[in-house]
Amino acid sequence: MQAMSVPTDGQTIRLIPLSEVMRLTGRGRSNIYASQRAGTFPTPIKDGSSSRWVLSEVESWIRSRVAERDKAAA
Repeated sequence: MQAMSVPTDGQTIRLIPLSEVMRLTGRGRSNIYASQRAGTFPTPIKDGSSSRWVLSEVESWIRSRVAERDKAAA
């Protein structure tokens, strides 16, 4: 699957497939969907029978995980 980009209000929103979410986070399919159901991971956008995530939301989730780690280490 290929990522999709949509310009809106001067910013481009990039939608990415599960395979890219898995690559970026190092998490598996089941873990991603379980975290999403638990409300601890961004919710995907349904695109027909597939799901796509907003790249900036996934990146924000990753940054928040780094911040949690850094706070715990301080």
